[in-house]
Amino acid sequence: MELPSGAMRTTLLFALALVACQKEQPKTDTTAPAASGGATTITSAGPAATTSAAPATPAGPKPVFHTTGFQTPESVLYDDANDRYLVSNINGKPADADNNGYITVLGTDGKVVTEKWIEGGKNKVTLNAPKGSGIVNGVLYVADIDTVRTFDLKTGAPKGDIKIPGATFLNDIAVNTIDSKVYVSDSGLKASAKGDFENTATDAVHVIDKGKSKPLAKDAEKLNHPNGLAVGPTGVFVVNGSELYRLDDKGQKQDPVKLPKGNLDGIVLMGDSLFISSWDANAVYEGRPTGPFNVVISNVKSPADIGLDTKRSRILVPLFTENAVEAYEVK
Repeated sequence: MELPSGAMRTTLLFALALVACQKEQPKTDTTAPAASGGATTITSAGPAATTSAAPATPAGPKPVFHTTGFQTPESVLYDDANDRYLVSNINGKPADADNNGYITVLGTDGKVVTEKWIEGGKNKVTLNAPKGSGIVNGVLYVADIDTVRTFDLKTGAPKGDIKIPGATFLNDIAVNTIDSKVYVSDSGLKASAKGDFENTATDAVHVIDKGKSKPLAKDAEKLNHPNGLAVGPTGVFVVNGSELYRLDDKGQKQDPVKLPKGNLDGIVLMGDSLFISSWDANAVYEGRPTGPFNVVISNVKSPADIGLDTKRSRILVPLFTENAVEAYEVK
């Protein structure tokens, strides 16, 4: 059965994750990488791949660093309290409860501080396929299939699980630092016996308040496989396969905007601008919540759940299929 457009990106993730990832120690290149067809070198500027009828994408900024050696990196989170980056490694299939996911601590220079700071199956940690993450009051929240795992931000020790009733594919996390609420998306998918994905109609955005979860919005047709989340002053911004929209405090869908290309994944808010990653465009878009959106970072293959370094005005880009992380300074 053909999946709806909002599920196409996740289906691709699953298919690509079936290929065994090559084990290697993370490596950092703080110079601009040269153009190459190899899997561990990313071209940081120049036109993105387009069809012959499409105009070339303008060159974007070069990466501050390019670090390889991750295992299916799905998200990068800036920990401002400790001035470091936390990388979620699925390390396998995005829907498998295999307890081998892990979190890498990355320095702001791109060098690995601790490769497996939090590791599934070690130190009483359960972590299957970690995806989006967020920090509230010294606690790290990580989306993991149908459960949000929590960890002490200083030690990495597990602090308990928050089961999301009915969830099948928890994807991204965003936090409201004012009221300490945590939002998590359920893309409404599950792995099928054929090795692809099928719909579960559990599409939702849930809110966790004081350790308890409830749906903010739950409607498969309306939400259409919600993925990336970002908290704004007037609600929660959401991206799915092809569009951006906002959920107000009553969970009503507002201001839908279709972006130039789809398979949208991560989203962050910096000032009045939203940055959104697109697998189809091999790029990160920038624009106001009502549009238009233009490419600001190009030639980033499989850009997943991007992060924002608020201290350095950097967009942090996990390259899912390349097992790499890059950082870009934006104005």
